[in-house]
Amino acid sequence: MEFHRREIRRLPGPKREKLGRAILNLRGKLVGRGLGGTYLVKYVRQGGLPDTEIKVGDLVIASRGKPRGNEIQGTVVEKTRFSLTVAYPKHPPAYALGRGVRIDLFANDITFQRMLDALKALKDHPRLLGLLLGRAKMDVRRREVIPFNRSLNESQMEAVGKALASEPTFLIHGPPGTGKTTTVVEAIYQHVKDGRKVLATADSNVATDNMVERLAAYGIDVVRVGNPSRITPAVVRHSLDYLLQQDEDYRRALKLYEEVDRLREEQRNFLAPTPRWRRGLSDEQIMRYAETGTPVRGVHPNAIRKMAAWLRLQKRIGALIERAKSYEAVAVERILRRADVVCATNSSAGSEMLRNFSFDVVFIDEATQSTEPSCLIPMVKGKTWIMAGDHKQLPPTVLSEEAAKSLSLTLFERLLEVYGEGIKSLLRIQYRMHEDIMEFPSRAFYGGQLVAHESVARHTLRDLGITPERTANLTPPYDMILNPDRPVIFVDTAGRFPERQRHGSTSYYNEGEARIVFAILKRLLLLGLQPQDVGVISPYDDQVAHIRERLADEGIPDEVEVKTVDGFQGREKEVIVVSFVRSNPRREIGFLADVRRLNVAITRPKRKLITVGDSRTLSIHPTYRDFIDYTRSKGGAITIG
Repeated sequence: MEFHRREIRRLPGPKREKLGRAILNLRGKLVGRGLGGTYLVKYVRQGGLPDTEIKVGDLVIASRGKPRGNEIQGTVVEKTRFSLTVAYPKHPPAYALGRGVRIDLFANDITFQRMLDALKALKDHPRLLGLLLGRAKMDVRRREVIPFNRSLNESQMEAVGKALASEPTFLIHGPPGTGKTTTVVEAIYQHVKDGRKVLATADSNVATDNMVERLAAYGIDVVRVGNPSRITPAVVRHSLDYLLQQDEDYRRALKLYEEVDRLREEQRNFLAPTPRWRRGLSDEQIMRYAETGTPVRGVHPNAIRKMAAWLRLQKRIGALIERAKSYEAVAVERILRRADVVCATNSSAGSEMLRNFSFDVVFIDEATQSTEPSCLIPMVKGKTWIMAGDHKQLPPTVLSEEAAKSLSLTLFERLLEVYGEGIKSLLRIQYRMHEDIMEFPSRAFYGGQLVAHESVARHTLRDLGITPERTANLTPPYDMILNPDRPVIFVDTAGRFPERQRHGSTSYYNEGEARIVFAILKRLLLLGLQPQDVGVISPYDDQVAHIRERLADEGIPDEVEVKTVDGFQGREKEVIVVSFVRSNPRREIGFLADVRRLNVAITRPKRKLITVGDSRTLSIHPTYRDFIDYTRSKGGAITIG
């Protein structure tokens, strides 16, 4: 929270919007009430919303002009390309409505508090505590199952069978494109079929919604707690908010909230007993003096009567809110008790509405992107724990360098260290990448165990109408770079384009690499590739910003996504272009040395991977040197002369 306060004070609005942490010039309109009597305000901007880090579930503040940090706070409950809906705990002030509203990403300590609560709760969960302390007796066994999804491969079936029969925990290791979530959903289905109640969580809203969609397709009674990030029919129909709208008790609660609004409007005709007016008088004294019409402490009898009227209304409001919350609680309890599976983010699993619930099995997807305390929030609600993830990809983001020393090691990895490889199954068949794109990461990160499914093993840009005959007409070196028969390319800038830093920035950009990336994109689009089928990845924020500006200036469609490695984790495109940026005589590569970043970047494409970098700088690290050698062995290393 303090980080955002400082940044809000330090940076002008346009700069913060450019960083994706604010949205300016919005128009806000009150559109209704949400769970708990919250007030929903929808914000729109002409031309749509800019690219932003603000997402569903984030805490934000509304202001006009320069916020001070003490403005009204709300939670983002819906986000589309054109609008942002925020839930406020009380009626939003005038500055949060109408034109010219600014929304800033803020932060709160709710998740932190839920982590602390989970840690405190461990004393009441000896089975979980034993697991965490390395004292659990692992019983890993496989049960044969008849799958709902008949297209599962053998490694997926093995993982499902073991996730069904092993105690007290089991890990599913899902490298890129291997159908990790498909496997998790099948395992959840099998547990439900056996009559178990399941809590399924993930660190992000997107991954949680993905599970909801898949589970709904299985015909499972699933309820999504929290705010969905995607407004698809499957997710919406299974969200708690939607299900509550159909509930009679919840409708009673809404009617009571409407009466509360009416009484609050009526209160405006009277006098709120602020310290200025009550002058030390208690509520009881105000009511008594209003009856007698006696002036006291210099307060006119008429003012006392108006304060008394305000207090009477306030008492009615309080009683109505209590009744409304009681109706809400009954409705929520009924819906959640009826569900076979409850889906939530790790943090939302610690929400008040799940306080009195326990589950037979807890599934955590994205476990390798969750800190250990984050995983504990759902885990204290279960008896058996199944985690899925890939510790060869990026770990959770921890902003504090001090905290990162302990939090960057995930529970998934720690359990592997303590109990050994026998508690996990590796998914081996991948359904995303051409086999040439897959081969290097398989060898470098997964012991050479990955196999490309026959449906993707040889797919190329030829399938999308980009043939060698067409690319041969391009000027060198783009004829070779875009040749569809070369799925893996390394464009070697070999010391030609030095990295640069903006004043006051800790990030880097590389103008020469940006020019090459732009030239590649321009030709791909001219060849007929759809903008949404290509993505650009760079490890550095400043290079991402630089490329975005260049593309906008040149009229390249917004559908061409340009993001950091972190922003593309879990995603895929037909073509990915990677700009490594670092190029210096000292051969320093900074955080590129964490090769999990390389693994994520080069496993996003389906048919074509184009990387751009300086071999002299990058090859200081053996994994990058091996990657460049690999591209050379595939005829894909091209030096810019």
